[in-house]
Amino acid sequence: MAAQPSAPTVEHHREPFGIGQAQPRLSWTTVGEPDWRQAAYELEVELDGQTLRRQVTGSDQILVPWPGPALASRQAASVRVRLLGQDGLWTVWSSATGLETGLLLASDWTAQPVGGAWPERPHSDDRRPSLVRREFSVGPDLVAARLYASAHGLYEVEINGQRVGDDAMSPGWTPYASHLRYYTYDVTDQVRAGDNAIGAWLGDGWYRGRLGWDGLRDHFGSDLAFIGQLELTYADGRVETVATDATWRAGFGPILRTGNYDGEDYDARLERPGWSAPGFDDSDFTPVAVGRRDPATLRAPSGPPVRCTDEVAPLAVLTTPSGRQVVDFGQNLVGRPRIRVLGPAGATVSLRTAEVLQDGEICTRPLRTARSTDNYTLAGRPQGESWEPRFTFHGFRYLEVTGWPGDLRQAVAEGAIVARVYHSDLDRIGWFECSNELVNRLHDNVVWSMRGNFLDIPTDCPQRDERLGWTGDIQIFGPTAAFLYDVSGMLSGWLEDVAREQLPDGTVPWYVPVIEAKQRWTPIRPGAAWGDVVTFLPLALWSRSGDLEIVERQWESARRWVDLMDRLAGPSHLWDSGFQLGDWLDPAAPPDDPAAARTDRYLVASAFFAASTAKLAQMAESTGRAEEAQRYGQLAQAVRQAFAQAYVEADGSMTSDAQTAYALGLEFDLIPDQLRARAGHRLAELVHQDDNRIATGFVGTPLLCDALSGAGQLEAAYDLLLEEDCPSWLYPVRQGATTIWERWDAQTPDGQVNPGAMTSFNHYAFGAVADWLHRVVAGLAPLEPGYRRIEFRPRPGGTLSYASARHRSPYGLVAIAWRIVGDRLTVEAEVPLGADARLVWPGQEPIELGPGRHNLSLPWPPVRAD
Repeated sequence: MAAQPSAPTVEHHREPFGIGQAQPRLSWTTVGEPDWRQAAYELEVELDGQTLRRQVTGSDQILVPWPGPALASRQAASVRVRLLGQDGLWTVWSSATGLETGLLLASDWTAQPVGGAWPERPHSDDRRPSLVRREFSVGPDLVAARLYASAHGLYEVEINGQRVGDDAMSPGWTPYASHLRYYTYDVTDQVRAGDNAIGAWLGDGWYRGRLGWDGLRDHFGSDLAFIGQLELTYADGRVETVATDATWRAGFGPILRTGNYDGEDYDARLERPGWSAPGFDDSDFTPVAVGRRDPATLRAPSGPPVRCTDEVAPLAVLTTPSGRQVVDFGQNLVGRPRIRVLGPAGATVSLRTAEVLQDGEICTRPLRTARSTDNYTLAGRPQGESWEPRFTFHGFRYLEVTGWPGDLRQAVAEGAIVARVYHSDLDRIGWFECSNELVNRLHDNVVWSMRGNFLDIPTDCPQRDERLGWTGDIQIFGPTAAFLYDVSGMLSGWLEDVAREQLPDGTVPWYVPVIEAKQRWTPIRPGAAWGDVVTFLPLALWSRSGDLEIVERQWESARRWVDLMDRLAGPSHLWDSGFQLGDWLDPAAPPDDPAAARTDRYLVASAFFAASTAKLAQMAESTGRAEEAQRYGQLAQAVRQAFAQAYVEADGSMTSDAQTAYALGLEFDLIPDQLRARAGHRLAELVHQDDNRIATGFVGTPLLCDALSGAGQLEAAYDLLLEEDCPSWLYPVRQGATTIWERWDAQTPDGQVNPGAMTSFNHYAFGAVADWLHRVVAGLAPLEPGYRRIEFRPRPGGTLSYASARHRSPYGLVAIAWRIVGDRLTVEAEVPLGADARLVWPGQEPIELGPGRHNLSLPWPPVRAD
């Protein structure tokens, strides 16, 4: 067979079950002979016992329209595809993909929020979370059972004593008043004819738990409630619904307190055996309080849930100078400890987490007010007991253990303690490696920091009393994220929440979901680089995924942001007033004033005004808005001219003679063409004057290497990449870092932690350099959205002799590997069916590459230096 299509994928879902789209788009990849080309496709849908087929002429295979009628709520379907080649022959049918919708209409919901009805002290950490339960009967001939679940707070469901699903921290964090996510579970195998019971654990989570550095509690509500709708379908078509209502009962379980920041306290002596099974004596439970929830706010997820994706075994057990015992996992990670312990009833094991050691002890100062401690009180079972906290997560490498009954070292050697890694269960799609092991470790650190900070939303840090969805961080990290993992579903959903939280005047919040915070963050003010996420991120996702609908959905949000900047700038076209963070965390800034950068903050603001306006014009053009494309294109040009007049000198230098200023001017195309070479030369001079050390913060760092390599200063970019002294990318690696740090000098060479109040050791922002590693060092980039057309443009430099990148694009695997062998550069490239590529190398015409594997030999060094 010349070609074979894969089973179709559905939107951006890894598991298309309980989806929220009535007409989901479909995609597939194709494997086969390199010269095979698609001329048409045929989709077959099995729906309610009927078979529907639709043929479409053309080569489209990414996010093609749904071929049948709109699906109704709860409707299941299967779909497969076959392809017509240009040779006139059809392929065999692909495997079928099953899918099922969730509850698409507000009227589908009858469930109400239910929780404990007892009095509680508001805004308190000592409120004990409840269990809620109900028994029900199931008749014969059951064919399907579905549970639709959400909560005010966090939930974990059991039916007949068995856990439902494997997700964690559900339903996640959204702007709860306008958007509450629900998940769908197939529980057919968990119910049985006769008596049954359903119960839910509840936890405070983001809804009413402690949020932010000001100790905010009950921000979204003070109730703790489960929302569950169990639908039982019988062979004769009858549907019985068991929904949360006044018939449920609530009681206490063994969780005494739980919170994202502070951890969980659990007393196993208070466990209620059989509480989620039928026949349990719930006489000490009480009728639930029934709350309110607008069902129109309940929405199905666009991305995967949080799950445990890995387990890390301890590397060592350390004894600190004070005599404490600390488990070292060898990797800074995000998740929870799990223990297996044998001891007397009433003994309490305390597990305190930290990212780093200082003077041989765990250093908890960077956690600020986060307790980050889990306490487990044993029930005293003779066979031992296992435990993992349910409703919290920690950022940690080190685990200080106190109260362990017995020999901790021996217990650890026998596997009694592991670290369980939790994050949104995204599909890994991108890889990089090179001949420098420090750079490889840097890239690994980027991946680990992304894993730890993509826990339901894109956060800044996972360990201290913050963990917010900062818009500026993901604005700069978006392209890197979209190469490494399939984030299109998760981040497109988060962008919709950004639009929901956007102020009427167009102001984009500093972080989403929004919480109140003192100091500079409330009331919300417009800020460059952070607000620009609404123009930068949709285009980055379109570029990597090929999903133009993301751009369409975010158009209005982006337009409102640019129009706000236009009003603030006025006739001068310069945004030169008001509050700005500027080049946040410039290494020259003092620890207590991270906004005090070397680059003028209004230069930064005006540069982003120009860049976002140009991107908005691109959004308009791509979505068929010709009039808006012309209007915003002209505005972008006016802002560029104003920027050049205000901030670029006649000799190509800039009024802020700093690395970030030149990086912005070069990368955002704000420097007149005749001055670009001079500006690039000056930027390289600044790099070398600083001994190849980084002198940029959040804004400049992701642009710096691109600005140099794009202005003919490739070696200066490599000098920066390979520098090992602080501040540099490799300094933390030399210090033993296993994630990306928030500050370049988060830890000094003598092991002391930076005294600043913001010192996270797991912060992906400065890891945005990985995008440059993928595109420039390895040489793999999309020329057209979704990698429909690819550019291979390797640019070796420094001391590297080898580099490779692989990316599982919407069309299939795209890969390049280059190696310097004597006076030749050997290149191996792979192009998937449905795409094509060009290879660019100095001194010769671009080489067009079709699908398949290619081996090329090029002159080294290149004939013409680039």
